[in-house]
Amino acid sequence: MRLNINLASQPYEDARQFWLRWGTGLGIASILSLALVVTTISGWYAARRDHGDIAKLKAEIAQRDLARSQAEEFLNRPENRNTRDESQFLNQLIERKSFSWTHVLEDLEKVMPARVHLVSIQPDLDEDGQLHLKLSVAGDSRDRALELARRMEDSRRFNMSRITAESWHPDKSAAAGDPFQCMIEAIYIPETVPLSSPQPAAEKNTEISKRITP
Repeated sequence: MRLNINLASQPYEDARQFWLRWGTGLGIASILSLALVVTTISGWYAARRDHGDIAKLKAEIAQRDLARSQAEEFLNRPENRNTRDESQFLNQLIERKSFSWTHVLEDLEKVMPARVHLVSIQPDLDEDGQLHLKLSVAGDSRDRALELARRMEDSRRFNMSRITAESWHPDKSAAAGDPFQCMIEAIYIPETVPLSSPQPAAEKNTEISKRITP
């Protein structure tokens, strides 16, 4: 019988296989750790850069707000009110580019009753930025003017139509001019503005009757 006896002071181990296994695992762990470190550092630099950009934008906004407040304070001075009013007037002229004489006259022609004609028209912008129209019309009776106001209110291009002033001259003949004249004010809604759903005709006629009843 043959016996294999190891007389070495330490047991025999396959070191090559040991380091191959554990070295591979250690290498993979090191690579993952390095990737995590790189990702963390990149995120930190990106966050630091974003914070810097945000702080820069906030500083620019604060500077512009300060410049705006200083400009408003300067324009509100008594000696600069004329300049302020002129600038506001120029801004209104720019906004009036959306006003089309052709369109508004076409819309008025659609609602104008017989034996009533337009004498003058004056557009203006109110405080809310809406187109406010002042119409001077003339005809042979007050009923025609009331009909025009109702038609304007029923139209989708006019709103808040009302008679603000009227005059009657029964001594005028047809050749000399129309005996009845009145001023009608209304809000004009251009084609570029989306239209809301119209009110029922009975409700709108009741509202316009209340506004134009003397």
